[in-house]
Amino acid sequence: MENLIENLIIEFVKNYSKEHDTKTKWLTPIVGFADSCDPEFLELKQVIAEKHLTPKEVLSESESVICYFLPFEKEINLGNVKKGLASKDWAISYVETNNMIEKLNDYLSEKLGEMNHTCSKIPPTHNFDKEKLISYWSHRHVAKIAGLGTFGINNMLITEKGCNGRFGSLITSAKLKPSEKPDYEYCLYKYHGSCKLCIEKCEKEALKINEFDRKECYKVCLTNQKVYEKYGVADVCAKCLCNVPCSFKNPAKNLNDKLKSENKS
Repeated sequence: MENLIENLIIEFVKNYSKEHDTKTKWLTPIVGFADSCDPEFLELKQVIAEKHLTPKEVLSESESVICYFLPFEKEINLGNVKKGLASKDWAISYVETNNMIEKLNDYLSEKLGEMNHTCSKIPPTHNFDKEKLISYWSHRHVAKIAGLGTFGINNMLITEKGCNGRFGSLITSAKLKPSEKPDYEYCLYKYHGSCKLCIEKCEKEALKINEFDRKECYKVCLTNQKVYEKYGVADVCAKCLCNVPCSFKNPAKNLNDKLKSENKS
């Protein structure tokens, strides 16, 4: 079942750009699965907010959560490195990917429904408290529970294919084998205290080592939204994840592999 779902997601994304004539191009997705009873879901009520939902609160018969990362082509990321406004292509990719996530979850729900499994869909974005700027269902945190990566100091989830993309998730009654979780930090700063380039990229200084000014960050996002509103809701910035070591890969992998090799010998 896990391989079937992964293949459904990969094929859907592979064909989507041509079928819908999107400007955005995506690389092959990464897929992970989480047990709905994983205790980390309850921990999110402390980590994020008391109102953050658990899978069982959304779908009482939930057994699993399907999570996926949709990597953008490198050009979208590299085109957003200039100071100032987010690039037009980044704004468009945000809108088009959100649209694709909605259609992908519809497709997965239909396919799983044919196998007598119930699904519940969460919006790809804007399901958050507008005052506190806290999400009721964080796709990134849920993806972490599903083993897709670890958080960088830029609050982005770093996967084996970096953080240049977007996350989606789907709650289902299908019983799926949980994915293995990383046993080390992918962020170079968290791994051994180096890098911090993402902090340097934050022009408004909303991002610091142990501090994140959500409201200052969101002000920047809303400025971009006004500029690009003709493309859809694009409250974005993403300067902190563009052209950094974790943009396109897990930058700590080689270091960790070398450490493991040394420990064995």
